[in-house]
Amino acid sequence: MSLTADVEGMRLTVPAGWWIWKYDDSVFHQGGFQNFAGGSKAVDAVALEPDGTLWLIELKDYRRNPRRKPSSVFDEMASKVRSTLAGLAVARVSAGDAKERTRAGQALGCARLRVVLQLAQAGKQHRLFRQVVDPVDGDIQLRRAVKQVDSQPICAAGSLGDQNARLRWKTVDI
Repeated sequence: MSLTADVEGMRLTVPAGWWIWKYDDSVFHQGGFQNFAGGSKAVDAVALEPDGTLWLIELKDYRRNPRRKPSSVFDEMASKVRSTLAGLAVARVSAGDAKERTRAGQALGCARLRVVLQLAQAGKQHRLFRQVVDPVDGDIQLRRAVKQVDSQPICAAGSLGDQNARLRWKTVDI
């Protein structure tokens, strides 16, 4: 049976045998780790494949609301990846919830780390809804930001239908 997670008005459905955890909504993260060291942001979801591949997934929806932050979305992603990995390490030993401790331990026991930035944005450049990321070079920019963690990260930018062809899970609007 497949599992789902609702994030940013989108539903991720992972294949049977996987687990998915909305880490940034976890009791551990919300209950205090997000305030560590002046603020610790996290990726939206952490998913583990049966083969031991851990996916750190961030979803952004810029179809109706443009990005207003001055910093690069790729720098923000790198920071979230770093904070999530640090949070998982601490949660493995000190999360108050046993299920969260187990999940963090399973995540850190992974065989491979993968990073995905899913950006829902206008398929073509539009004067009202500008593309935040050029789909042609999104992978290259993300690789520069997170290459120490994943040498082949995925920046799936564009319409959700196009993204689903590049990813191992399905994402739909809810």
